Amino acid sequence: MTAIRNGTATLGTVTLVGAGPGDAGLLTLHGLRALERADVIVADRLGARAVLDQLAAEGVELRAEVIDVGKTPGHHPVPQEEINALIVRHARAGREVVRLKGGDPFVLGRGREESLYCEAEGIAVRVVPGVTSAISVPAVAGIPLTHRNVATAFTVASAHDPIEQLPGGSDHTVVLLMGIGTLGHTAGVLARGARGADCPVAIVEDGYGSGERVTVGTLGDIAALAAVRKVRNPAVVVVGDVVRLSPHAAHLRDRETETTSRDRTNHPRSRAVGSVSRSMAAARATTSTRSDRKTLQP
Repeated sequence: MTAIRNGTATLGTVTLVGAGPGDAGLLTLHGLRALERADVIVADRLGARAVLDQLAAEGVELRAEVIDVGKTPGHHPVPQEEINALIVRHARAGREVVRLKGGDPFVLGRGREESLYCEAEGIAVRVVPGVTSAISVPAVAGIPLTHRNVATAFTVASAHDPIEQLPGGSDHTVVLLMGIGTLGHTAGVLARGARGADCPVAIVEDGYGSGERVTVGTLGDIAALAAVRKVRNPAVVVVGDVVRLSPHAAHLRDRETETTSRDRTNHPRSRAVGSVSRSMAAARATTSTRSDRKTLQP
């Protein structure tokens, strides 16, 4: 136990640890050591619980009491104010507290809110960054957020943010977290802007989890595709030209090739073949799953 003397009281410390996207292999060594030292672990639902379960399955013994404060969309059984007070209460009792948060605690994770609250109460706080799902989950689907001659910048946003204010066109990648519930509205707003309805979109569900699945379309059709496939959170939405680089986006590349061919010839038979190819490509878009990803890895 690490403790700090404050007058006559001995205070514990708080460590904010990023659990990453839910794969224990992506937890940092600093994060693992913090968990091993902890007396209390205050854990989120996304990413954090999966990491704890995987560590236990691999024989890693953690002596800490685990307190689950996980949230689901629209359902927050433990409000943020109570989470803050809970962390401070255990630290004031002299315990070493780890606040285990999915992804990175400072990327749409309210991590700085929690550390500011602790600091205002005289509690020392250390931050251990995590691998944010905004970058790692697209990567598992073969989508880089930047790529030479394709995109040189990206924006990470919550779908609750003012989407119409997002900068750039399809060469500026947008990553949306918590975006499934508002996907239709978001796609419509972005399609009416500089990106246009043909801008590629990918949805990666349950990245690194057993339900991992990839759906690829455009701003014009992604909402319909997601409805047909019953896409659910947790999911990361990627918008921009970089989506075409994914192994799951072959049908988008085929579509571009067909469009180029149609520009070169207007033969009726060519139009018919292109229509069949597009139908086959659309069917392929519904079969990209975790098992597919495994076959793509070296």
